[in-house]
Amino acid sequence: MRKPADPNARMALRLSGIVVVMVALSFAAVPFYNWFCRVTGYAGTTSVAEQESDVVLDRTVTVRFDANVERDMPWEFRPVERQMELKIGETGLAFYEAYNPTDRPIAGTASYNVSPDAAGYYFSKIQCFCFTEQVLQPGERMQMPVTFFVDPEMVNDRDAKNVRHITLSYTFHVTDLPEAQAALDAPAATKTSIN
Repeated sequence: MRKPADPNARMALRLSGIVVVMVALSFAAVPFYNWFCRVTGYAGTTSVAEQESDVVLDRTVTVRFDANVERDMPWEFRPVERQMELKIGETGLAFYEAYNPTDRPIAGTASYNVSPDAAGYYFSKIQCFCFTEQVLQPGERMQMPVTFFVDPEMVNDRDAKNVRHITLSYTFHVTDLPEAQAALDAPAATKTSIN
């Protein structure tokens, strides 16, 4: 005849199972959150478009541009133009400028968001320097483009239809690269060296 299992062993097995499930969920949380933000525009996450909008409305919106660097990033980073007014659905082209004042190559990636949050889902980027890593050589200055439009569907959203001002904000973060890679030029932008 079989003895009943030790209650402590059963409890330990159950707790181990809970720990395994929680660890698995913690690893899935970041990709799920990123997907959720892209789909819903939550937290000002923008959309990516493959082409321009085929509808342009008479209503305009003012897009403001903001630039920041994380604490350890030595670059100087700023928008070339502080704001622009464009029709909803019209394609806009804005430039940001980065400068590496140090004596070594530095790589960076840009994180971004849009405010107000309700406009994030409707702010569509066609091309952006934030899609790839950027490398600046010592003393190098680079102008980086972002091509975008505000989706006309925004006027049908009860939470976003009254938005008249949108702020597109970027923050550059240092990215570690092997020295050989850091010496390569970043191909996606217009660059000039400062001597």
